[in-house]
Amino acid sequence: MSPQPRLEVATEPSPMKLGINGLGRIGKLSLWHQVERRYFAEVVVNIGRQAGTRLDDIALFIEKDSVYGALHNYLYGCRAQRVIEDLDDRKGRMVINGTPVTILRQNRNPRDLSWLNHEVELVVDTTGQFRDPTLPGDFDKGSLRGHLVAGARKVALSAPFKISDKSRAMPEDAVTTITGINEMDYDPARHVIVSHASCTTTCLAFMLKPLIDSFGPKRFLSVSMATVHASTSSQQVLDHLPQGGATDLRKNRSIFNNIILTSTGAAEALAQVLPEMREIPFIAESVRIPVSTGSLIILVVNFQEVPDKPWVDRRRINDIYSSYAAQRPKGYLRYTEEQNVSSDIIGLYRVAAIVEGHETHTRTATITFDLSQLLPAEVLNKVPETWVEVPMTKAVIYGWYDNELGSYSNLLGDRLVTMAEHMYNQ
Repeated sequence: MSPQPRLEVATEPSPMKLGINGLGRIGKLSLWHQVERRYFAEVVVNIGRQAGTRLDDIALFIEKDSVYGALHNYLYGCRAQRVIEDLDDRKGRMVINGTPVTILRQNRNPRDLSWLNHEVELVVDTTGQFRDPTLPGDFDKGSLRGHLVAGARKVALSAPFKISDKSRAMPEDAVTTITGINEMDYDPARHVIVSHASCTTTCLAFMLKPLIDSFGPKRFLSVSMATVHASTSSQQVLDHLPQGGATDLRKNRSIFNNIILTSTGAAEALAQVLPEMREIPFIAESVRIPVSTGSLIILVVNFQEVPDKPWVDRRRINDIYSSYAAQRPKGYLRYTEEQNVSSDIIGLYRVAAIVEGHETHTRTATITFDLSQLLPAEVLNKVPETWVEVPMTKAVIYGWYDNELGSYSNLLGDRLVTMAEHMYNQ
């Protein structure tokens, strides 16, 4: 697949500092993105506990990755040398590719973190543990708003919001945005907590938006999708006894040896970034497979055909994606007619979705409806024929995405930079 230019949202470095809470997959890869970009003056990472026997053990964890290789090779190629230096175990400090990085190892509750002391105003929470924007900052078990109590001005979340109390509405100061889809929904004067949805929702949004923009939501009879998703850290390497109260027993089965059915919150999050989806019947399913990263969305759309408008076919759909990708210079959506496998898309820089036009398929057929089951009697009396035929086209579209670094972490990095720019210019 041809290389993608690295186009930046911002070119001038900022004097601001970024806080990252958590050093799991997205936390670590967000750090990789930021030290490559060198936009923030410093990055402060909270891991909330002791790790290894010294700071060098944490540095090795940051440097080496089983999926993407060594950090220095990712940044500069196969002949590169180590880019982590100046380790100070007492202060928890190191320099990574010229960016100072401080590691905090004391507290896990966001309200207890020392963002104020470290002059961190923007924090991204990547732990996956604090997703409810309605919980107060002093909540005993921790909350997103705890970061605000600790001194941050803005908080980003690397996951969809999840409100535990279903009677509560989304707070006015919280919003879900996806870079390149609805980032303009973010109001810097009002919003202090911003979710960047999920990797699957991000890919799906870029697959659906070009179709919605081209056809309008009224042409969609229904939409369904299944994500064939790489394994995640929530799954078990070997079969494991479930915790008390666990309801999804399949997550405790070995991801090495199984294809595992699971759920996805993509349907709910998608409507927050593409409001048109509230008008369209939509269902989303997920299957986990034994690969480390590189996932696939199989999107199925049923279009109602209109007699006086061109009908939907394979060429038209591929032209929509090809034109959409060409007209938007940031490259978040890519169209290809190559025949790819999942490993081909690992690490592709800032590509939210790769639509594989070679596999786009459409079929048109006629559906017969009985109006007597749909219309009231007073209307039916005026209808000479109750059976009507409606032409419909079913389209199947395939979209690849690197669910860790290439797509999600890089787009999240863009979101953080735009938030920081607004904050710095206020």
